[in-house]
Amino acid sequence: MDFDGHCAALVDQAVLLASCLTEQDADLTTTVPSCPDWNLAQLLRHLGEAHRWVEELVRTRATDPPPDNALRVLPRDTHQSPAEVAAWLTEGARRLADTLRTTGPDVRIWTPLPSGSPRFFARRMAHETVMHRADVALALGSAFTVDHSVALDTLDEWMELGSLPEMFDFHPDRRELLGPGRTLHFHATDTPPEAGADWLVDLTGDTLAWRRAQEPAAVSVRAPLTDLLLLIYGRTPADGDTFDITGDAELLDFWLARVLFG
Repeated sequence: MDFDGHCAALVDQAVLLASCLTEQDADLTTTVPSCPDWNLAQLLRHLGEAHRWVEELVRTRATDPPPDNALRVLPRDTHQSPAEVAAWLTEGARRLADTLRTTGPDVRIWTPLPSGSPRFFARRMAHETVMHRADVALALGSAFTVDHSVALDTLDEWMELGSLPEMFDFHPDRRELLGPGRTLHFHATDTPPEAGADWLVDLTGDTLAWRRAQEPAAVSVRAPLTDLLLLIYGRTPADGDTFDITGDAELLDFWLARVLFG
């Protein structure tokens, strides 16, 4: 996916999320199982405020990090209806996409990880919206599907960000993952061969590494693409008939427990 594709996906995913809320007249006090500290009202407030926070950074072409507000407590109660929250959410997503397009992909701005351009935020916010749509669907018991091109890109970004050297500074315990013979292979069973939907996670060196490759590994996981996405992002466990796991299942559990996104 390119910059324009990320901007479009950001809006598309917000609209799909909003539709899920309004079609079910969702109870916004429902706990979100995949984000157990939050209910729906908090999750939606988090996502909508993230869109607006990034929109301001891009619009003002910020060159320094903003004040840290990551620990702000989100209220559990809301007096808004699902329709009102849905409209607020989609309005913020559209405003962000418009600002990204107006600013362009290559302007130099502050980003929290290496990139320094709106490209980073377009991709990150598109995928943030994808995964929080999954959280809403899981909380409401709704079906969750996502276009293959979006799912592939969401998984690629997860692999890229998780392999950055900076992740050892943020999560020192991830060094425990490294060791001889530690490789994991993930294969999507419902994509055409040309999609190349294979990911090889290589923990045998001094850094966390990955590549798109279909290679032998200590543990292999085969499942439909959306299910792999939910598994790797920590939204569903690796059990049941959905996942075909061969090899060292303990390594898979060990890896999943230490690479939770965030």
